Amino acid sequence: MEQQKYPIGIQSFEKIRKENFAYVDKTALVYRLANEGNYYFLSRPRRFGKSLLISTFEAYFLGQRELFEGLAIEKLEHEWTVFPVLHLDLNNQKYDTPESLLQILDVNVSYWEDRYGRNEKEATLSLRFAGVIRRAFEQSGQRVVILVDEYDKPLLQAIGNEALQAEYHATLKAFYSVLKTQDRYIRFGFLTGVTKFGKVSVFSDLNNLFDLSMDDRYQTLCGMTEEEIHANFDDTLHRLAEHNRLSYEEACRKLRLRYDGYHFVENGVGIYNPFSLLSTLATLKFGSYWFETGTPSYLVELLKQDRYLLPNLTEEQVSADFINSIDSVSKNPIPVIYQSGYLTIKGYDDEFETYRLGFPNQEVEEGFTRYLVPFYTHIHQGESVFSIQQFIQDIRNGQPERFMQRMATMLSDTDYRIVGDAELYFQNAFYLISKMLGFYTEVERTTSDGRMDMVIKTRDYIYIMEFKLDGTPQEALRQIEDKGYAKPFGMDTRKICRIGVNFSLKKCCIDGWEIA
Repeated sequence: MEQQKYPIGIQSFEKIRKENFAYVDKTALVYRLANEGNYYFLSRPRRFGKSLLISTFEAYFLGQRELFEGLAIEKLEHEWTVFPVLHLDLNNQKYDTPESLLQILDVNVSYWEDRYGRNEKEATLSLRFAGVIRRAFEQSGQRVVILVDEYDKPLLQAIGNEALQAEYHATLKAFYSVLKTQDRYIRFGFLTGVTKFGKVSVFSDLNNLFDLSMDDRYQTLCGMTEEEIHANFDDTLHRLAEHNRLSYEEACRKLRLRYDGYHFVENGVGIYNPFSLLSTLATLKFGSYWFETGTPSYLVELLKQDRYLLPNLTEEQVSADFINSIDSVSKNPIPVIYQSGYLTIKGYDDEFETYRLGFPNQEVEEGFTRYLVPFYTHIHQGESVFSIQQFIQDIRNGQPERFMQRMATMLSDTDYRIVGDAELYFQNAFYLISKMLGFYTEVERTTSDGRMDMVIKTRDYIYIMEFKLDGTPQEALRQIEDKGYAKPFGMDTRKICRIGVNFSLKKCCIDGWEIA
């Protein structure tokens, strides 16, 4: 049997279909959207299939019937009318000056003008865009389809630069307002992006834009469900299991833990990250594919602006308005972190209409932690796995003194930490270190009233650690005894090691520990 070809990084629907790459059929939803409404917006994380979706709409509205043979839409569409399509892709550009956005818009408008003509009196980009739409309608006799991919890329790259963001907002608002002024000439509009934080001001004039991002009817429009994976790739799942010396059930479970878990509506179906899933099926290896393609720097900028307490990431209870709100961005990084795919909906409270957020899966949790570690510790980018490996070897081998020496080095004062508050720095660094240890050992962590303690369990040892802020190691050890932290392990055959640690807020480092 011919082995499947996986469209990793391929965003052209035409290429996928003509070159026989695997395709999970989303065309029934494409047809429904194209024929039930006019203007849509969809927010999804990067590498989630937004560009392929835009390309699918383009092929459909260009009447490329031959590309849809055997797909659901073939039985639904009978006309296959050809419409003029204006496709704007803002993804492949570095936006660091006002001119960089103006240039990419000018290139696209000029390309459309080469086809539909130009009026010299149309002096601004928005007037030229409006003129193109009108002439495209007049010349074709059909209303125009407008597709915008990654509308927010300039805004995201300008996070932390308020003046540049203001320039981009003004430019994009004027440009996108054409969709309303030229409405009588427009058949369909679809805009995608990672975030919705620019939606209110950029699209304020476009009040008929329907937001699909949390619409349960279209929650599976991008990404893949468990059912779709088994229907399309079951043979490969068996090969994945065999290659990794796992049973079929174990391979499916590992795939689910690493790449499933996205939920875009309350009580919604689980969605797999398509990029990581396809990469795994192609290589037959479980990797961190999504993070290897790059983590946006704006995440650190947001955490820096807000001085955010990282342990709160998975403790947030938020409303739909909050995670969709532009006003929240300058005060709290959670909306953009959620929309960027690093957090997802894990639960819903019907009474208070609030969402509980959390990491969607292992790949994101591990990648997010490893990405942030260098900003809070002396571990450099790319060294986190090696450094944690040394940690793990120390505690597995019963060498707590070496373990503490490494931790003290990691938590020593650093010029490149992203918070100035020493207690916040310690709490965030401690959270990240315990997270990293937890990927390889069993870690229990508690925070209460300024007290930090951690229990690390390996095959042969149990480490009970108590942290004091501006106290003494001896006080920390006494608390372990007085509070009876070791009692739950009284019948355990493993060796118990108690470690009292003090963190100096003035020195911003661990300045002492004692081991019992």
